[in-house]
Amino acid sequence: MLAETICSAVSVAGLGIAAVTAYRKRFLSAARVAAYSLVPLGLVMTGAVAWLADTAFSPTAWAGFGVLGAAWLMLSTTRAVERRRAGRGVTGRGDTPEAVAPRASAPSIGAGQRAAAPKPQAKPADEDFSDIEAILKKHGI
Repeated sequence: MLAETICSAVSVAGLGIAAVTAYRKRFLSAARVAAYSLVPLGLVMTGAVAWLADTAFSPTAWAGFGVLGAAWLMLSTTRAVERRRAGRGVTGRGDTPEAVAPRASAPSIGAGQRAAAPKPQAKPADEDFSDIEAILKKHGI
């Protein structure tokens, strides 16, 4: 009797917190808090103490399972909505984050062509030094 009273009080307190959260226009959080607060009520209604004897034929127990199912459905729905919003880049505040390097994940053009291209012929040693000399002259050295 005491455990049922405590679970019911916890559920009522959780639903009150969910109402305050919904009043603050945070509906996903409010739905999640409401779902978590319905779990103790569902456990009380299922009669967890007398599990084996009363579960099969008790309409209250089946109603408790319905409440637990509703809580699970609310949790999974809010999670799915959050994942969907995160995939689109939409946050709760309305500002859209921009990518730091938008072209970083794009494949490079011609990556496969470079592997198939023939190797350039080796240059004589004079040509290699001429490139270095040109760079040094450009910088005034």
